[in-house]
Amino acid sequence: MSNEEGNGPSRPGAGAGGRRGAAEGRRRGRPARLSRELIVAAALRSDLGTLTMRELAADLGVSHSALYRWVADRDALFDLISEVMVERVLPADRPTADGWRSWLARLAWAMHDEFGAVPGYAAHVARPHRHHQPSFGRLRARVIEAFALAGADPEQAEQSWYVFALGLVQWLGLPTRDLGLGQAPPRFDLYLDTLLRGLPTREPVAHPRPGSPRAPGAA
Repeated sequence: MSNEEGNGPSRPGAGAGGRRGAAEGRRRGRPARLSRELIVAAALRSDLGTLTMRELAADLGVSHSALYRWVADRDALFDLISEVMVERVLPADRPTADGWRSWLARLAWAMHDEFGAVPGYAAHVARPHRHHQPSFGRLRARVIEAFALAGADPEQAEQSWYVFALGLVQWLGLPTRDLGLGQAPPRFDLYLDTLLRGLPTREPVAHPRPGSPRAPGAA
């Protein structure tokens, strides 16, 4: 056959050395077996309330030790998940003075949808635990910014963050707990409307404590 038909002189690097180079090229071109995205995607397919590191490694098709080179334990795994979750729920735009309440509503609904879509995640967030400071710090800063734009002073804005965040994550964890509060399922839209109408925080009206001279029935 002629050169034009493909059987001419080999290209530079062909032969044994060329085959090794091609194989190395293929290896370099393969996607990494582990990455932040792959680990988090596999974890989010599972029930985070019961997921073990060995189960996660098996789902990823890697050894237990290979996974531990990326995440040392469940705390580190949840740190990775928190990074992704905050990226998903935090609006791309920033709050404004005339739209801070609707911005917070969008954030809250995104948390409702994203947290609720992953079995065990809302319950995990609602339990006392060490939050991942870089990711939740971004969330905290934006929410405080929203309350500052609403006219709250720095202390009120921070207290408003506590009310917003603690109330929201506790509510989102409700479906995983049977508290026997009533028959009708709690409505998130009513809860969120009530929460946002009461924020930002203000100095409360003085309410007498039981046993104080101003308390009803006190001597």
